[in-house]
Amino acid sequence: MDWLDALQDLRAARTPAVVVTLALVRGHAPRNGGAKMVVAPDTVFGTVGGGNLEATAVERARAMLAEGAAEPELLTLTLSDKAVTEYGVQCCGGEVTMMLEPMRVTPGIAVFGIGHVGLELARILARHEVDLHLIDSRPEMLTAERIGVPGRSGVFADAVARMHITHAPVPEAALAGLPAGSHVLVMTHDHVEDLAIVDMSLRTPGLASIGLIGSASKWARFRKKLGELGHGEDALARVTTPIGIPEVAGKQPAVIAVSVAARLLQLIDEAAVVESAPAAPAQE
Repeated sequence: MDWLDALQDLRAARTPAVVVTLALVRGHAPRNGGAKMVVAPDTVFGTVGGGNLEATAVERARAMLAEGAAEPELLTLTLSDKAVTEYGVQCCGGEVTMMLEPMRVTPGIAVFGIGHVGLELARILARHEVDLHLIDSRPEMLTAERIGVPGRSGVFADAVARMHITHAPVPEAALAGLPAGSHVLVMTHDHVEDLAIVDMSLRTPGLASIGLIGSASKWARFRKKLGELGHGEDALARVTTPIGIPEVAGKQPAVIAVSVAARLLQLIDEAAVVESAPAAPAQE
């Protein structure tokens, strides 16, 4: 499989990977400059030359996946029988520099309730590379007059996120259409809606996090209701409330939005850490 096809398949499957490029070759090497390989947690596509060269690159790529690395790295290896290696000797006589470029899964974020806080939060999140789902049961919250047309006009004219705007009379039903690993933020105008969304979120497999806006007394009522609906303590522990970081205090919508966005970005970084399988042979 071509490395680009492999990368597209991995992205569609929401699997992180590292693209390894033979960026610079001095002297002799098994492959010419520009050769590419894609390293996923449990498989490898393509080849940059095999042997110690490739095994070392796979090992470092897997370590980057395990760390949740976001920045590319350069890795230089000498192909000499005098070089100390872990995976055997390659005595081509050259030196190669590889660029290892992590391709993280695009995070999915669903904001339920696009009122004052929800809209301010969406303004911030829209400027990040995420799948952003804005969901409200009230059609007037999602009109072009209020939010514009994403990518063309209004609040989200300069959005870099992939925007999905959904009017859902039964908002919890929208959970079924979210990508795996999504982060859910519940902040509607109606506590009944909030409870229904949290209840269904706890019944939806594969969500990365569930955040609920509100006070301690609101959560106490919700805990009782959710317990009556069959959710145990382990399930209830998945809900974070209040949401945001405590260092950013204030009740203005824009302040709450900054606090929530900051915590969400932390959660996205934490979720980027993956476990990798042992090094696998390359697949062409």
